[in-house]
Amino acid sequence: MKHDQASISVFDRGFMLGDGIYEVTPFYEGKVFGLEEHLKRLQYSLDEIMIDLDAGSLKPMMFEAISKAGLSDKDAAVYIQVSRGVAPRTHYFPENIEPTLLIYAFPASLKGFENKQWSVLVSEDLRWHRCDIKSTSLLANIKSNSESHRLGLDENLLVRDGFFTEGSHSTIFFIKDNIIYTHPEGPQILSGITRKFVIAICAELNFEVREEAFPLSALDKVDEIFLTGTTTQVMAVKEMFSDGNKIFNEPEIGPVTQKIQQAFIQKTRSL
Repeated sequence: MKHDQASISVFDRGFMLGDGIYEVTPFYEGKVFGLEEHLKRLQYSLDEIMIDLDAGSLKPMMFEAISKAGLSDKDAAVYIQVSRGVAPRTHYFPENIEPTLLIYAFPASLKGFENKQWSVLVSEDLRWHRCDIKSTSLLANIKSNSESHRLGLDENLLVRDGFFTEGSHSTIFFIKDNIIYTHPEGPQILSGITRKFVIAICAELNFEVREEAFPLSALDKVDEIFLTGTTTQVMAVKEMFSDGNKIFNEPEIGPVTQKIQQAFIQKTRSL
């Protein structure tokens, strides 16, 4: 179905209340990457907000979306959104509502990230305490990301109680003395799929990874920073700002980050 022929009820709880979840899965030159991991995370989010739907049943529709969009040999991604469905507007939800499902494919720019560096902002993490659910209710993330873009920056890295959690749409990795740090999984961050693959790559490259919250106060001891995400992939951080002051500066992509990027490219381009 073409986008201009699709319709959703104005009483859909996803539209009225943000009562839904979503997932984005990358395709490299038409070949899917991390399919089972993305579907597993989708199922987790569905279960956590009590929407009765089998994520695995959506697999054929994902490939159909890629085909119908003419993206079978191109870099692309599939977006899946599931809302609770149509019901009267109340904070509680009635039982036995049929979920509303949206699946579409779109071209994605997945090449050349290894030649870029991002400039980022640091802000207080004001999001809710269930960031492990990939909810469509993204107002706090939108506000944070928009704040960075208004300043001509690329991303906003969030800090809670003095420790970095994650970016507005990315996972953060810090490198100090060849040891790589990233926030442990739990309610404060999304369980990133690219994060999982990068941790595995680090093990293959014999880099030690410590899943522990990294303090803002230790930023001056950091050698390199990179971010990960489904379409962000593995992005080096060039500089970081807080209250108008530059608090991190790395003009060149660091050697550890480069090794991880090259290994990631090899993994995604040899599917």
